Amino acid sequence: MRKIFILFILISNSLFGQTYTGKVIESKNNLPIEFVNIGIVGKNIGTTSDMGGHYKIVIDSLFDNDSLLFSCIGYLPYKIKVVNYKKLDNWNIQLQKKIYDLDEVVINPKKFKQQILGIKSKSKRMQAGFKDNKLGYELGLLLKVKKSAFLEKVDISIAVCTYDSIFYRLNIYRVRDKMEFENILQKPIYISLPKEKVKELISINLKPYNIVVEGDFLITLEHVKDLGPGNLFFSIGMSKKTYYRKTSQGVWDKVPIGIGISVTAQVEK
Repeated sequence: MRKIFILFILISNSLFGQTYTGKVIESKNNLPIEFVNIGIVGKNIGTTSDMGGHYKIVIDSLFDNDSLLFSCIGYLPYKIKVVNYKKLDNWNIQLQKKIYDLDEVVINPKKFKQQILGIKSKSKRMQAGFKDNKLGYELGLLLKVKKSAFLEKVDISIAVCTYDSIFYRLNIYRVRDKMEFENILQKPIYISLPKEKVKELISINLKPYNIVVEGDFLITLEHVKDLGPGNLFFSIGMSKKTYYRKTSQGVWDKVPIGIGISVTAQVEK
């Protein structure tokens, strides 16, 4: 039976702009910060810093009145108007560590039931995923939860992997508005595997991260590291939609197919 390939094709927003290079560092000790999301808010122009904190971004003068945003899990975001960013003496950016408040613990007698949310399909007849080595590209599923849920595990169904190795960041967002989301993680979750260990099903234990969601949440994989030539495709199902954005700080969109991500959770009854 012939396979059907459904690819997320990236549309280039390349303009004849100037290239800016810099480094993202911690404000207290000047240590580099890896895999920082850097982009013009809502314009699909962005990138991520590398493992040494270095970044490169091309910005056209058309975006001088827009905002450039630097954000990373565990740090306070830094936003600057593009025209002011261009005037800086250098483009090294400092981020401050974020201090998380401990919420008051209220113990109530609640009942929970284990559920599997998302798409469990392992079929390879239809495939979708990361076609290009585009930093900041992100895709995932919006999962429905009426009350609260403790996330235990995530399973990812892989159809094809042609990279020599994979390195992705797992993100979990609360829903702020119809197509606006806020990352709730306090520390990053990375998936790093050599090709020989990329099986049809990749499982990540989420219990050590103590992730509790209140209501619907978006779970995504983000392409944060230059992996060289290749692609990564997932099994898909038709029961959900895949949410995606083309680069850091870009606009979210969706397509009427769902990639093979499922989450095992203890869901409040």
